[in-house]
Amino acid sequence: MSEARSSLSSRVAVGWPRAESIVTKVLLLAIFVTGLVGQFVKPVGDALEGKVYIGGALLSLVGYVLYTEVQRLNSALRPQAGKVVTPAGLEAEFEEALRAGGEIHLAAMGFTGETFVMPLKQILERLPANRRRTVYLRILVPDFTKPIEVPGLVGVDGKVADAPGFRRSLVKQIEGYEAQLKSLIGRMEDKDRGTLNVQFRVMHMSPSLKLYLINDDQVFEGIYDRIELRRDEYHSLNPAAQGTATTARLLDPQGYDSLLTCWRRNDGDRAREIIVRRRELFDTFWKTAHELSVSSGRNGPQVS
Repeated sequence: MSEARSSLSSRVAVGWPRAESIVTKVLLLAIFVTGLVGQFVKPVGDALEGKVYIGGALLSLVGYVLYTEVQRLNSALRPQAGKVVTPAGLEAEFEEALRAGGEIHLAAMGFTGETFVMPLKQILERLPANRRRTVYLRILVPDFTKPIEVPGLVGVDGKVADAPGFRRSLVKQIEGYEAQLKSLIGRMEDKDRGTLNVQFRVMHMSPSLKLYLINDDQVFEGIYDRIELRRDEYHSLNPAAQGTATTARLLDPQGYDSLLTCWRRNDGDRAREIIVRRRELFDTFWKTAHELSVSSGRNGPQVS
């Protein structure tokens, strides 16, 4: 996987140290040239004569102001390590990376993939033409063809059990998101927007961590920090739940508005360490996960 720069802000932040050095050198060179010219050009020498100290002081002051301003811009453009962003902020990063073109790798691990797929679909549909753009999408979600307790069904005894009806709806939902993204493959080619590769995989696990990766230089992570207990409209009643269709409640994790911690490679050693570890986590899960079509079946979801 190439380490493509995913966003303009990242590239600018990386380039500012060089710009800062250039500005400082230009300023010092200007002071030197002015003094040198004054030695050989009489009008300039006369103008500087008697004003060397104040002139030097003013030039130093100007230099200090310019240097301070560059430092301020440098600090402003470089995101803080572990900065908290909203889902809207994450979407902006996706769009910036995709508009930059080249080879873009986006990966996500979550509940159904909804908060990744839906905004991404809209972004892909409005991208400018760029035949050299190649987008790789990897989405890892829980395998809801197998019994699981979270999400699940809470009975009158307050204990959670499997909710097969709800799981069946989640499998269909995930398959729908896969179909929506894959439908864009031909449309992107037809409109010269680039090449799109889409992969979904599943693993038997409960949704807890929200993880998003942009190339090798950005990671966004959060958790499903809200649980909704609601009426079961999927007829998921399981005898183990010890309830009825009206008393049992679905236990449904929510994370659509969860805040995300952002880590960028150019934020320092700590950020780079986090990025490496999170990518290793995702890649390990990805390699051992199952293909979505294999788990759910090509003729519809086979929910046990």
